[in-house]
Amino acid sequence: MIFLISPENDITNEIDILHQLFEAGLTHFHLRKPNKTFNEHCEYLNQVDEKYHPFIMTHNFPNELTNAYTLKGIHLEERKWRAQKHKLQNYVSDFKKQGFTVSSSYHETKDLEAQTVAFDYYILSPVFGAISKSNMKGRGFDVKHISKFITGMGGINAETTPEAIALGFRGVGALGGVWNAENPVQSFKALQEAFINVKQN
Repeated sequence: MIFLISPENDITNEIDILHQLFEAGLTHFHLRKPNKTFNEHCEYLNQVDEKYHPFIMTHNFPNELTNAYTLKGIHLEERKWRAQKHKLQNYVSDFKKQGFTVSSSYHETKDLEAQTVAFDYYILSPVFGAISKSNMKGRGFDVKHISKFITGMGGINAETTPEAIALGFRGVGALGGVWNAENPVQSFKALQEAFINVKQN
């Protein structure tokens, strides 16, 4: 499984590139625009062909956006799942009962291991030095001993994907490795190819 996180701030031709990425096989797109209002999220989604809405995970306005659009599901960043405290189980169950995918983020393996609420997948970062944040050092997490569906984020591209899989990650996610590339679509396809190749071998 490969997921892609949106650029925090809109970039030139972003929607056109996104359509090409969906056409290339992107199935998990994380819409993370922390500075956008609910209406601005709607404006963004209205530009995306409706047939691709079921591939989109939202990081913000989960109730409102899943009511208004046929999205894949919601993602809980670490501060958001922590804020739920004892209500987290019911919160996640409510979305899952409606058929939505629910994922969550972590920055320490011990927190991920200790999580008793079952998410569809877990994002652990940074695995390698982040491409989108030059000051973020990679941690090289080894997750082979954890049975959960863990995906790796941070410094992921076609070159680092085999190493991530070797560390036990069952999926990988990109941001800078795709969006910062000269040709984002080609970069995504190369990542896809690397992932498929390492999974087949």
